[in-house]
Amino acid sequence: MQEALKEAKKAFEEDDVPVGAVIVHKGKVIARAHNQIKLLKDPTAHAEMIAITQAASYLRNERLLNTTMYVTIEPCAMCAGALVLARVKRLVYGTSDPKTGAFGSKVDINKINLNHKISIAKGILKEDCASLLKEFFKKKRAE
Repeated sequence: MQEALKEAKKAFEEDDVPVGAVIVHKGKVIARAHNQIKLLKDPTAHAEMIAITQAASYLRNERLLNTTMYVTIEPCAMCAGALVLARVKRLVYGTSDPKTGAFGSKVDINKINLNHKISIAKGILKEDCASLLKEFFKKKRAE
């Protein structure tokens, strides 16, 4: 999760919502990304989506079997769907997202009758992840 936080800080510095993600396979980080929505002018350029693309390229497979994604905030519905389609085994996230979280906060993709369920661990470095987001939005409101 520390590595995901490093990525989130990059997004913060680039004036994008500070979300960071890493994907681990066999104990090795195979993908790392941060939100690049503003930079790329792309609403789908979430950290999770970019990390999934990198990991698929690294593994040369659209199935990210036996991987774990670490992300600083609970993924939205778009990212949750991509995680299911990629067959990510485990998701570890920092802070919940009551507005758009798709692993229990707003909806729970694991409760939909899909062909893949993701193991979840939440609240990891929750305060660190939440404080970065709070700082970013406080700065935005001041502007």
